[in-house]
Amino acid sequence: MTWKKRIFISLILIVLVLIADIIHYCWTSFPILTGYGAKVMCSAVFVSGRDPKHVLKEELGNSPLSLGTFDVDYKDSSVTGSIFGFAKRKAIFRDGLGATVVTGISEQEIRDQEKTPFFNHMPNQDTIPWPRGNRLGDALPANVDYEKLRQVVHRSFSEKDSARPIRTRAVLVIYKGQIIDEEYAPGFTKDSRMIGWSMAKTITGALIGILVKQGKINVDSPASVPEWKDPEDPRHAITVKDLLQQSSGLNFNEDYGKSSDATDMLYKKANMAAYTASLPLKRKPGTFFYYSSGNTNILSRIIRQTVGDSAYNSFPYTHLFDKLGMYSAVLEPDASGTFVGSSYVYANARDWARFGLFLLNNGVVSNEPVLPDDWVKKSTTPAPAAKMKNYGYQIWLNAGRKFPDAPEDMFYADGYEGQYVFVIPSRDLVIVRLGQTHFDNFDVNDFLKDILVTIH
Repeated sequence: MTWKKRIFISLILIVLVLIADIIHYCWTSFPILTGYGAKVMCSAVFVSGRDPKHVLKEELGNSPLSLGTFDVDYKDSSVTGSIFGFAKRKAIFRDGLGATVVTGISEQEIRDQEKTPFFNHMPNQDTIPWPRGNRLGDALPANVDYEKLRQVVHRSFSEKDSARPIRTRAVLVIYKGQIIDEEYAPGFTKDSRMIGWSMAKTITGALIGILVKQGKINVDSPASVPEWKDPEDPRHAITVKDLLQQSSGLNFNEDYGKSSDATDMLYKKANMAAYTASLPLKRKPGTFFYYSSGNTNILSRIIRQTVGDSAYNSFPYTHLFDKLGMYSAVLEPDASGTFVGSSYVYANARDWARFGLFLLNNGVVSNEPVLPDDWVKKSTTPAPAAKMKNYGYQIWLNAGRKFPDAPEDMFYADGYEGQYVFVIPSRDLVIVRLGQTHFDNFDVNDFLKDILVTIH
């Protein structure tokens, strides 16, 4: 064989390998991209009331999502996504339940599931004093440089580099229980529902705490997971606490840069908890910290099993949101009807702040303890497997000083694209920041530092 023929054959093989890689990428990734885009658009339009053009520009404007076409059907309350006509995926909106990706179960079966309105009653919050309502007091706390604070908050919306947009959408600062500063980006208001992404995990953790207080869950007992009921199954040893502390040991891959357990779970699986529970062990339970949305969705199904299907949809609203005055909150379910406790909670900035204030107040609302007396303390104690001391019960901790200019006792809910609820007990502070920020375009440490120096 001549050297020219060898080179030609080698080039052909390289081209074939590249084509195979491209086909594999399209086959595995396109359904995730279109499922993600359809879900994001459906929630943004029907839950948040946003203009689809704005969503296409910001949430879905970067490659490879920009390859997709996402058609909104207002009559059907749905969004269908596709890429060049392929990998069609649909997300549907149901009043009271938000948006759900149609997968694994027929659309009609999903639509026929039990529906629960957001709340049986919706008081006029403008007539109710903060924090349960929106009527703010005239007197503000002393020891605050309000002019500098106003500058800091306003500056957090400033775009300095068009190639690295920060897209801050809401900032709210609570000091000594009162809102001392608040600002929204154009197109967003105090009533705008915004996604919390993984901040939903902290809400799921609180719902588990409520069931612990009711005596219905023991965090030290083996988790009630049907897939692990056999005592001979090594996963039978996984406790509720292991799931709360992200140390279940399950072989789950939380990678959003490619097709993975996380992306398959969120956009391809009808029953997210069952999918995660089917995975094998990789580590001994309780010995290794690995952040996993799958752990949280198993917790969400445990909540459903514990309260029963008839009470499940209303449970978060009756036992948590209503007590806090979080009337904008929407928890969205997967196709099987279990809330996606890892990722899908929408609420306005004030409601996210109410949740932070609830944790600051040790789970007590209007002198009513909603959580066990020691729940927040346990939740904010570093998990033994978290060697960086950065995680408790479904909540991040600053004990490892990720944010060096913030106090060590700070704990926080943290969501994709820059969603934060920071709670700083030593400073009596709650800080909410919501946005649509890629990577590290927004300097969170400087943001916190600049706010803290304005409060003496």
